[in-house]
Amino acid sequence: MQKEPMLQKTFTRLSMELEHLKNVERGVIAKIIDTARELGDLKENAEYHAAKDKQGLMEARIIEVGDLVSRAQIVDPTKASHERVSFGSTVLLTDQNTDEEIKYTIVGGQESNPNQGLISIQSPMARALIGKEEGEEVGLNLPTGAKRFDIEEVFYEEIVID
Repeated sequence: MQKEPMLQKTFTRLSMELEHLKNVERGVIAKIIDTARELGDLKENAEYHAAKDKQGLMEARIIEVGDLVSRAQIVDPTKASHERVSFGSTVLLTDQNTDEEIKYTIVGGQESNPNQGLISIQSPMARALIGKEEGEEVGLNLPTGAKRFDIEEVFYEEIVID
C-alpha cells in the first residue's frame, strides 16, 4: 500500500470531510430517497433517480477519502533541514534557456495547485528535484521539449493552501 504524504492540516480536513459524509450526508440522502420513493412509480421519478445518483457519487467519495486517510503519512516540513529538496521544500529555479525564475513548493497530491506553485511530490518536476541541492542543475523532458534548470535556492517557507 503506497503511503500518501500530506500536511497535518490536509489530513485533518480529509478526516473531517469523511466524518461529515458518513454521519451527516448519508442520512440526508437517505431521507431524500425515502421521500422521493413515496411519490410513486420509481421508473419515472426524477427526484428518486437524482437522489440515487447523488448517493452513488457520495459513496464513491467516501471510498476515495477513506482510502487517502488510511494511507496518509503526515509530514511536518518544519522539522526538515531543507539543505536538499524534500517534501515541503520551496525551490527557486532559473530556466537555463530563458533566465526566467520559477518557484515551486513540493507538497502532497491532495495539496498540489500548480497555479500557486504547489507541485505534487509525484509530479515529474518534483521527482527530478528531490534530493538535489542549491547550485545543482536538473533536466526535464516536458511536453514542450527538454528544459534545464539551475537550482538557485532550497528553503522552507510556510505552505498556504486555499
